[in-house]
Amino acid sequence: MKKDHVYLLTFLGLAVVTSVVSYFSMNHLLEISTNHFLQTQIESSKREANEISLLIQHQVENGLPKHTIIKNLQSSIENTNTESGFVCMFNWSGVEICHPNPEKIGQQVLPEESFVQPVMYNELNPQDFYNLLKNKAETGGIREFSEEGRSSEIIYLYPVKGTDWIMAAHANINHIKDRMQKLKTNFIITFTMSGILLIIISLFMVRLISGRYEKNLEKQNEGLSKEVVTLSKLNNDLLLYKEKKERPDDTHEEKKENSLVKKRILTYVKDEIVSIEQENIAFVYTENSITYICCLDGKIFHSNNSLEEIFSDLDSTLFFRANRQFIISVNAIDKIYKYGNNQLKIELNPRSPINIIISKNRASAFKHWLRG
Repeated sequence: MKKDHVYLLTFLGLAVVTSVVSYFSMNHLLEISTNHFLQTQIESSKREANEISLLIQHQVENGLPKHTIIKNLQSSIENTNTESGFVCMFNWSGVEICHPNPEKIGQQVLPEESFVQPVMYNELNPQDFYNLLKNKAETGGIREFSEEGRSSEIIYLYPVKGTDWIMAAHANINHIKDRMQKLKTNFIITFTMSGILLIIISLFMVRLISGRYEKNLEKQNEGLSKEVVTLSKLNNDLLLYKEKKERPDDTHEEKKENSLVKKRILTYVKDEIVSIEQENIAFVYTENSITYICCLDGKIFHSNNSLEEIFSDLDSTLFFRANRQFIISVNAIDKIYKYGNNQLKIELNPRSPINIIISKNRASAFKHWLRG
């Protein structure tokens, strides 16, 4: 798989996870923030309605004419319906007496046109108010009204003692929705920028970590490549050596050198003495203080001589002392492997019963011997 494809999949995965987490987190935080805002608005409207109700009550008790009270209240609340909340006053029959919009004065407030929350009932729940604004559906004590274009709803009522007047606290729906939309927009911008930044940083960290990992792999691959080249050379030298041995045109010096070495090794099978040609020997090894001679045809013989004594009688151009346990013939070497820390593993044909490992101290001598 190409690196660019991996990075693309990583980017898409981070984008999906970040988007899902941001979506649910944003909605949860938006709901909490909006509920807090609505709670503040409800408390502010309640406080304003109570204060005005007490003020009017005080004026009535001091004998101030009602028309003067109504005139003063109307002048003080006129054109305040552009804010998040405002107050109005109507009588027990539902007729508007004072309203920020003078055109509303004298109109009837019908029960089915607005939600009325009397002071003696349960307090208005901000969650219910939020669901009404968000879903426009009936919830809690709030219901959807026939007048869809209505710009405000009564969320709190407080009667004026000694009169038939009722102070009503309104919530400006349009203004509140605008505030909610701005809050949502800010959340979207914040989460989007944070998500993009998180994806970029995460992708950068992935590339940084993967880059270091790739460098380590490249170094390991370079080392393996060098080892493969070395092993290839060894195996090539082995093939060249075998081809050289198969040629009939041996030089006089080689014949003279070989004549100084014993051509046969004596061993036994039970009570019978057996003479083995050196060229037929694949390897010699010891196990449990017993010396075994394995031939190229797979036959195995025993010897009373030690490994050192046998090696001294063998042709050093054909045989190599691999370790304390093995003497191997170049004619039996099948494959050479890199093993452990600069060690070599030799695979023979026929197979040896024990792994043949050449230590790193003997590896250089083995390579020199194999090159001839």
